[in-house]
Amino acid sequence: MATHRTQPVELHEHAMDNLKYIRQTLERAGSFTAVPGKGGILMGLTALAASRVAVRQPSAAGWLTVWTLAAAVAMAIGLISASLKSRRFQMPLFSGPGRKFVAGFAPAILAGAVMTAVFYRAGISGFLPGIWLLLYGAAVLAGGSASVKIVPIMGACFMFVGTLALLLPGWNDLFMPAGFGGLHLVFGTIITVKYGG
Repeated sequence: MATHRTQPVELHEHAMDNLKYIRQTLERAGSFTAVPGKGGILMGLTALAASRVAVRQPSAAGWLTVWTLAAAVAMAIGLISASLKSRRFQMPLFSGPGRKFVAGFAPAILAGAVMTAVFYRAGISGFLPGIWLLLYGAAVLAGGSASVKIVPIMGACFMFVGTLALLLPGWNDLFMPAGFGGLHLVFGTIITVKYGG
């Protein structure tokens, strides 16, 4: 009885499959290097400007509006500058490490948005700076596990400042610019110098 033979796989086709597998494996194992240093500096400057405007607001609603707008501007700056940096390095923004960064970053940010609404509605807005700094730090720390080593350190620093803000809520007008302004400026500069912008 004759056995049916399948067509032999072309050597070229087999080699291309192997190369594709190797490339995907390296991509998943790599670091997310598109963390924007220059974008971080601009985010810090945005926060410093927002802190000057927010402190002059006569109500909690005005203060929250200023910081919400600043967060939206900072998010846009971060996304645009990360996209430009990834394009410059010829690495897709949402490659394996990029997806890991987003997966680690997003949950704490979403938790912060929910807690903002709940705390503001309950009239406890004095704790919002500490919550924002702490959860932003947790987001950067978690997302940074798929990035270069300086990013998780930055997240830990934000968490430290957030903890201080929660323990000393009367100093919020100092902790907000020190955290969102100062830390972004310091770490943005380090990332720009050591990690190519």
